[in-house]
Amino acid sequence: MADRSRNLIASATEPAAPAGSTTYATIAAQIRKSIEASALSEGTVLLEGPLAAMFGSSRSPVKRALASLEEEGLVSRFDGRGLLVGKGEAPRRLKITPKMLMLDDEDGLNAKIFAWQPFYYEFEREIILRSVFGRARVNELALARHLDVGRTVAHDLLTHAREVGILQKDDGSRWWIVPLDEVRFENLYQLRILLEPVALTGAMEHIPPAKLDAVEVRLHRVQREFPAVPGADFDRLEADLHIDCISYSPNPEIVEALKRSRCILVAGKHIQLALENGNGVDPFMEEHLEIVQALRDKDGEALRSRLIRHLALSAEKAALRLQSFRSSQVMADLPYVFD
Repeated sequence: MADRSRNLIASATEPAAPAGSTTYATIAAQIRKSIEASALSEGTVLLEGPLAAMFGSSRSPVKRALASLEEEGLVSRFDGRGLLVGKGEAPRRLKITPKMLMLDDEDGLNAKIFAWQPFYYEFEREIILRSVFGRARVNELALARHLDVGRTVAHDLLTHAREVGILQKDDGSRWWIVPLDEVRFENLYQLRILLEPVALTGAMEHIPPAKLDAVEVRLHRVQREFPAVPGADFDRLEADLHIDCISYSPNPEIVEALKRSRCILVAGKHIQLALENGNGVDPFMEEHLEIVQALRDKDGEALRSRLIRHLALSAEKAALRLQSFRSSQVMADLPYVFD
């Protein structure tokens, strides 16, 4: 969860997908889930066109999603059009259905979820940058009107923001921006420094080697391509270590507690991008690779020391960015936010 990570994430973060589209990371996550659950069987041929139609997107994010899955070894090329689920299987050209992609699954993606996603990046950015200046109320109806969407989409945006920790809902069902100041940053980093090493050490014995392989492949690729890397790729690297690997911890209480601090995984990128200081970003891939190596070696002591150092550096830089932003920026006037 690097401060470096944030830096990286921040200055290279790309804008949200246009309305009506689905991000490549979302598409990749859903296809990955379907493959791992065997809903998409080995040998199934995946074509960009049919998948784009199924996800309601253009071909571009589908192409990127498939490239990402190819890196992970979940799909492969063969002597024919498309990509193959798995490796070395005989191609099976089946009609891809929502069921095969688990789009109708209770926990899967569906059109309702897709509806809020194109708006989320910009909404998250506006809320985080406003949170630096203190608590304020968010009006759901005003948000819907501002975005020209239905109340359901606005509500889904607010709900997701609450899950990230940048909004809260009071007993009167009113939405409030959670202030993001130096004290909260310090408290949340302290929470991660205390709990994340415990969670990741506990997860160490349970993370599949193939998962670490995929994480390492992405880290090395971003190292090679840096700095010309889309922001979504940096978001993925952050999630790899600080969310996905930690999810293998056998202590669900710690994992749940760490969810409260996820907002600092995204806040730094928006703050740094808003500063536009032109100083580039601090690559954090090497720090993540050192932590991944400790996971591979099952070296708990090295894992704890490397992770704590990584988080402590992040906290220091995050505090400096926050101070710089507050002293140099003017609070934005948002039509759906009221003091």
